[in-house]
Amino acid sequence: MGLGPGSLWSPAPRRSGMAEEIARREKALASVPLFAGIPKRHLRSIAKLTAVPSFEPDAAIVKEGSTGSLFFVILEGGANVLRGGKVIGRLRPGDYFGEISLLDPGPRTATVIATERTICLNLAGADFRDVLLQEPKLALNVMRSLARRVRDSQSSKISA
Repeated sequence: MGLGPGSLWSPAPRRSGMAEEIARREKALASVPLFAGIPKRHLRSIAKLTAVPSFEPDAAIVKEGSTGSLFFVILEGGANVLRGGKVIGRLRPGDYFGEISLLDPGPRTATVIATERTICLNLAGADFRDVLLQEPKLALNVMRSLARRVRDSQSSKISA
């Protein structure tokens, strides 16, 4: 789905539609385990800090080895995840990536390439860290989510 009149997402909402746009962004964030269970007022605060960029097919959203601090949620479209040039996963609407960079803007661990016109919600690490200082429950959710991802990546490397 494109950014025309039928699209659910607009990168720069008009003033009259801002509350509706923030509510859509809030809903997208709420579907991510990282943000599960935090108070609605904090979700709304985070949603206000997000942007909604779009990427054309074959565009690199992030590149392995590059530094960055943006977290992404796929809203529309899809992308492939590559490590060392090999496809290791596919992302669809609702999937997210870049959560490590919210806390540590070190080198990206994978490349993410749009496979079709893709619209994402993104959040900058500096903004997120400011919110973490105000919301300890969110900090705990982030630690659990990251630990789960590390555990999952380690178990996929070990063959029984």
